[in-house]
Amino acid sequence: MSLGTWTRDLSLGARFAVTGGRSGLLRTLLTATGVGFGVALLLLASSFPNMLFQREVRESVRAVDGSEQVTSPRPDSFLHLSRNTVYRDDVISGLLLRPEGDAPPLPPGAPVFPGTGEMLVSPALGKLLDSPEGALLKERLPYRTVGTIGQAGLIGPAELRYVAHVDFLDTENLDGRGTRYGWSVPEEPMNAFLILLVVVACVVLLLPVLVFIATAVRFGGEQRDRRLAALRLIGADTAMTRRIAAGESLASALLGLLVGLGLFAVARQFAGTFTIWDVNAYPGDVVPMTALAALVLAVVPVASVVVSLFALRGVVIEPLGVVRTSTPRRRRLWWRLLLLVAGGAFLVPLVGDVQMAETSIDAVGVVAGTTLALIGLTTLLPWLVEAGVKRMHAGPVAWQLAVRRLQLSSGTAARAVSGIVVAATGAIALQMLFQAMETEFTQVSGEDTSRAQITVGTDARNAEEARGVIDRIARTEGVTGVIGIVESHVWRPGPLKGGEEFSPMVSLRVGDCPSLREFAALPSCTDGDVFVFLAHGAQGNPDDSFVTRAARPGALVALRDPHPHPSAPKPPKGTPLPQWRIPATAKVVDSRPDPTGMYEYGVLATPSAIGTLPLDEPDAQAMVRLDPAVRDAADHVRNTADAIDPTSWVRTLKDTERDAAFSSVRTGILVGSTLTMLLVAASLLVATLEQLRDRKRLLSSLVAFGTRRSTLGWSVLWQTAVPILLGLALSVAGGLGLGVVLLKMGGQPVQDWWSFLPVVGIGLGLIAVVTLLSMPVLWRLMRADGLRTE
Repeated sequence: MSLGTWTRDLSLGARFAVTGGRSGLLRTLLTATGVGFGVALLLLASSFPNMLFQREVRESVRAVDGSEQVTSPRPDSFLHLSRNTVYRDDVISGLLLRPEGDAPPLPPGAPVFPGTGEMLVSPALGKLLDSPEGALLKERLPYRTVGTIGQAGLIGPAELRYVAHVDFLDTENLDGRGTRYGWSVPEEPMNAFLILLVVVACVVLLLPVLVFIATAVRFGGEQRDRRLAALRLIGADTAMTRRIAAGESLASALLGLLVGLGLFAVARQFAGTFTIWDVNAYPGDVVPMTALAALVLAVVPVASVVVSLFALRGVVIEPLGVVRTSTPRRRRLWWRLLLLVAGGAFLVPLVGDVQMAETSIDAVGVVAGTTLALIGLTTLLPWLVEAGVKRMHAGPVAWQLAVRRLQLSSGTAARAVSGIVVAATGAIALQMLFQAMETEFTQVSGEDTSRAQITVGTDARNAEEARGVIDRIARTEGVTGVIGIVESHVWRPGPLKGGEEFSPMVSLRVGDCPSLREFAALPSCTDGDVFVFLAHGAQGNPDDSFVTRAARPGALVALRDPHPHPSAPKPPKGTPLPQWRIPATAKVVDSRPDPTGMYEYGVLATPSAIGTLPLDEPDAQAMVRLDPAVRDAADHVRNTADAIDPTSWVRTLKDTERDAAFSSVRTGILVGSTLTMLLVAASLLVATLEQLRDRKRLLSSLVAFGTRRSTLGWSVLWQTAVPILLGLALSVAGGLGLGVVLLKMGGQPVQDWWSFLPVVGIGLGLIAVVTLLSMPVLWRLMRADGLRTE
């Protein structure tokens, strides 16, 4: 067959696609819309690596360069302190600066260097501070806003960030001294488990898009076949009609590429407007990888031609009609099962090969096996729908109408939900992987959030000031209780012994009895009591002899280091070394984990036991219990801590801690899953509307003969529900099987066999949504003018 013949017939088909009257043009636009959605999503997916890369670049560019150690002030040096905080579950990143000369470099994205007490804010943070919702946060950021941070200083347009010039930074409370920005930290390679998760997720999320595109190019198949029969009547042979049909699909696909490019161009402009799972990006960052974009633009038109030719293999188009309107031939099962077996042949040999300590996997084998398994399930669905509906007969009129329609055209119904099968099967397998991997990447923190929810710490000049800090936090709105202690240290006085480089030292914690009970098991406690508490080496702590060398009942201890480092500040000459004798009646008790989960050791003392003795560099520490009825209790505490000392630290206690790399992968997959499910819902809706449009005359005829509209509405529901329910049953079986094989690769057990329930719930929700959205079109198509003919 010559290239000229192909070109002529494809061109003729393209002309039919755009000049086939209102009905033909509508069919072409419908197909182009479906292909366009798929292309847009593929282009967005191919842009995701660049989006993440640009976020990392901006984060590294704005970080203070730590590669050069600056030990003394310079004209271009500055002190810096990162101050991240949380406001109503939103993370706000901050950078405090204090220039040491007259030529400090501008922070990335800053139009000017703010003056003392001034700050620059991101557009999102500025909007929040100017709104009533940001009133409480404004108390925590008492700086005057003088400008906006530009794109170069933000990782995303929705980031909440500020850069402030303060005068309280010094060499005691800073993160460091810098002279320029731009700092790159080498990434640690992901381990094999995370790579497996990423690879499977890519297949699971992108394959439904390809299935949807393949389905979209077959929209309007029944009307197309009738038109091709007319071409056979005027002399076209079978091969020519197939090439013409491929030309129609090619035209629709090319138009779909334009639609997809347009949708992508529009979507990227709104990239910063929407935040999905804490991820948003600047429009300029949403740029597809060149190779992937070229692959998408090349594969879609080729796939449209191949799919059309493949679809016509089972259709015999004659001059007087289409044989497909007769009883179809039974679908063969063996080759569909062969695809599943081929997928298993790739995956089963990899069982046990994925090790946590490794940083690579057989990605080709995993991709090939997972793809074949999912395609096998997709091809199995038409057979399952045909076999299932063949045995359905008795029931209400709506049920019989739906079943009869499915019996006559089960392939069309199966294609409409094939994307759901792929998406649901992959989602179940991914969910099983997530549950197993969370046990590997999520650790119990040991923190007890039933005893405290927030911890606050700050330096104080003396014990009285530290107690004042604790009292002020206790009086904060929304605080129901405080475990407050003043922490310092005690040393063994006297000369150093042989082999010692420093005096033995342990912590001294001063607080009321309820607070002290949070650190040790106390038999009894009244004001004036002192305890020596031992951790017995728990959590890697030193053995008990380390503690008793410095502190024991009846021992004299120093309240300041008797042998300070030469670089440490020295007290005024002649100042005596403050000492304190631990009462001989002090009890030795066992340490217990505090609310942060730590076993501490040292000396516990009630306030009157210490009295007014000077403590060395005391810290105020408060573990706070919050009133759940007060919405902003945690923010009130953060505001109080910041008002007391802008460099104080505040930390929220959590029961579990999740690995950062796993959290990043999880976020990316959740973003992709959300977009894929939206596409699946759109594809099912478009397919349903296309089927209704093809049956316009039949629907009008049924209404004309007295069929109630509600009956036809229920029939549409059943036509959508039956294939989806069969597809979900297939997805559950396939997803559980695929999930087990993937888990066996890493030697992981199944955590929950019922992980498919959320996926099934989403599928059932799709039935309701698609039915409701298709009702207005159904009502319109049932009007009497649908009987008109030419």
